[in-house]
Amino acid sequence: MQSEVPSRILIGDDQGDVLEALRLLLKPEGYVIDTASSPQQVMRALELKDYDVVLIDLNYSRDTTSGEEGLDLLKRIRLADESLPVVVMTAWGSVDVAVDAMRHGARDFIQKPWDNERLLAIVRTQTALGRAIRLGRRLELANQALMADGRSPLLAESPAMRPVLDVIARVGPSDANVLVSGENGTGKSLVAQALHAVSPRATRPMVTVNAGGMAEGVFESELFGHVRGAFTDAKADRVGRFELADGSTLFLDEIANVPSSQQAKLLRVIETGEFERVGSSRTRKVDVRIVSATNADLAAEVEAGRFRQDLLFRLNTIEIVLPPLRDRREDIPLLARHFLGQHSQRYRKGITGFEPAALQVLMDHRWPGNVRELDHAIERAVLMAQASVIRAGDLGLKVEAVSAGRLEDMSLEDVEAFLIRKSMSRYGNVSHAARALGLSRSALYRRLERYKL
Repeated sequence: MQSEVPSRILIGDDQGDVLEALRLLLKPEGYVIDTASSPQQVMRALELKDYDVVLIDLNYSRDTTSGEEGLDLLKRIRLADESLPVVVMTAWGSVDVAVDAMRHGARDFIQKPWDNERLLAIVRTQTALGRAIRLGRRLELANQALMADGRSPLLAESPAMRPVLDVIARVGPSDANVLVSGENGTGKSLVAQALHAVSPRATRPMVTVNAGGMAEGVFESELFGHVRGAFTDAKADRVGRFELADGSTLFLDEIANVPSSQQAKLLRVIETGEFERVGSSRTRKVDVRIVSATNADLAAEVEAGRFRQDLLFRLNTIEIVLPPLRDRREDIPLLARHFLGQHSQRYRKGITGFEPAALQVLMDHRWPGNVRELDHAIERAVLMAQASVIRAGDLGLKVEAVSAGRLEDMSLEDVEAFLIRKSMSRYGNVSHAARALGLSRSALYRRLERYKL
């Protein structure tokens, strides 16, 4: 995962010695410093780069002490980006000027000559505050886009999810390829949609491919397309997913299940953007950002020779690891209320909340199926509820057997569901779990669907 990006500060002042003194003070603290000697240079710098904090002088002309130049610059900065923290400085400080600057949006005020400790404290505070505000706004935009697309928003308040939200906000606006890993049902597709929603590519729809759900024989045609006559059933030209995603984002779900024979072709198009439709010699070029997802340990797959290491390097420029729901229990009430609202509206039932005992059951459950299992549990509870609130019995959640002595009290279906949960929790991969249970992948998928796991 990406390391912490250094905070970038822009300092605007017409005196070279002031700029140098501030640079020498702030650079040892780990900040990246840019300077400007006029309001015009400040605005030009803001057009070219993103900053975490801007420190500006209120006076730039030698014969001016009114602070009007700085106040005008402050208004222009706020008009361009109202979330950017601006700290004003002046050697001609007065209460009136300070009040006026704060009224126009300055976050704080420093009078020259400054106190080093106070100045550093202000910069640290405003850097953290500015990043938090921008993170919140980016995620709000992403969630608005998700809801407009008919999807659930990425709801999270727990400490375990903060690194995930931070990486989405930082990396989403870039073109970097992202690998999203985590157990089944943790919301990997929502993360992919959030990354796309905060990117410059959001004006085009994201294209999704379930790499684990395609037979090897159709994989190449699905991704790259084919021309008429390329094979028996190719009665017309077909556009592949990479062409459909040109200028947008391609989400490759279950990337670990890409057939070995196709991984080199996938690597080539990710590296160069070039490919040929099946049956054609014409090389096409696309501009596609790749977001992929897996519940498998790709490093182990590489070690076992089932996944190319160079392909993994191309896919995980940035890796986002989604925690399971059991590690983010603080989010369970938030998610439960969201699903309750969705399903109550869908089934036209006036259910307003949860009894305390029902909430406790939700908090105590281990959720081997993660957020997807929680969604199904709330949907069932809404359908079964006979009161205006969800009761514990409506949820239909059972305590898992933890010893062979209690298996005799369970039905055959309950035992099968229990064993499937255990295998999925242990292996975190459908193929490996199916092999351990003595089932085919398709048979295990049918049972996962039957038991809503």
